[in-house]
Amino acid sequence: MKQPDPEAGGSVVLERRTERVKPPQMYQVIMLNDDYTPMEFVVVVIQEFFGKDLESATRIMLKIHLDGKAVCGVYSRDVAVTKVDQVLEAAHKAGHPLKCVCEPLDV
Repeated sequence: MKQPDPEAGGSVVLERRTERVKPPQMYQVIMLNDDYTPMEFVVVVIQEFFGKDLESATRIMLKIHLDGKAVCGVYSRDVAVTKVDQVLEAAHKAGHPLKCVCEPLDV
């Protein structure tokens, strides 16, 4: 903001500043392997809650099985937490010990 200029009659001129808003922190939803949850159930959960087609869901399930974990999707914090809750609730209702977590995405 500029100071009043006595020669200009004391008027004040405001400068417009553009503010840059940082994009929100993103979180990855990670599903963890266990020795009890059927692979078919994991594929169905990935399709239902992460919107993947059968081929993509199967590929993610195999990565979970072989590597011990895999990223199912990347979302804003609130959406990621909701996805984790949905997966855990579905697994609990089906009697499976499937685990799912969300972690901040390192940029």
